[in-house]
Amino acid sequence: MRVQWLLVVVFGVLVSGCVTSPPRQIDNICDIFDEKSGWYDDAKEASDRWGVSIPVMMAIIYQESRFQPKAKPPRTKILWIFPGPRKSSAYGFAQAKDETWDWYKDQAGSWGADRDDFADAVDFVGWYSHVSNKRSKISKNDPYRLYLAYHEGHGGYNRGTYRKKPWLQSVAKKVSSRAAIYQRQLVKCEERLQGGWWFF
Repeated sequence: MRVQWLLVVVFGVLVSGCVTSPPRQIDNICDIFDEKSGWYDDAKEASDRWGVSIPVMMAIIYQESRFQPKAKPPRTKILWIFPGPRKSSAYGFAQAKDETWDWYKDQAGSWGADRDDFADAVDFVGWYSHVSNKRSKISKNDPYRLYLAYHEGHGGYNRGTYRKKPWLQSVAKKVSSRAAIYQRQLVKCEERLQGGWWFF
């Protein structure tokens, strides 16, 4: 009986340890990577794979979810009181919709990917930006336009739907500004992050 109880306790600890909480300090990319062990390596792998900088991908995730792993759009209201359906199927760190996530899994060969897993989400953002470069001729170093395409889709971006959305252009400017801030911060800590536990 005592052994069974011990197994239950151990299992509970393991399960609770799998629950990911957002970083405490999301305005500094070095603090994020210092707190979240493995996130830098995940972001670096995605950056190397898709040719999109770490600060650009992290700035997009910041804007989409504030690094909340299970983020969802707010529910609509029925009769201004009762909770209704959500506006879209967007979910997770990258706020990817069901159909877009399925497209990513098919095209990137990531069949086991989960939207609430940071490694998969940052890889998705890198992949989507890579596709934006191919389909919409957007530079991978242009977070402003990459975010517009991320929000509007490649068809919408190519049609210029964002031109009638000044609020979206304002948000894209914030993403671009944050990417620049993250870049300046990362310069100060990336060598240490690359060095691993043995770096002094």
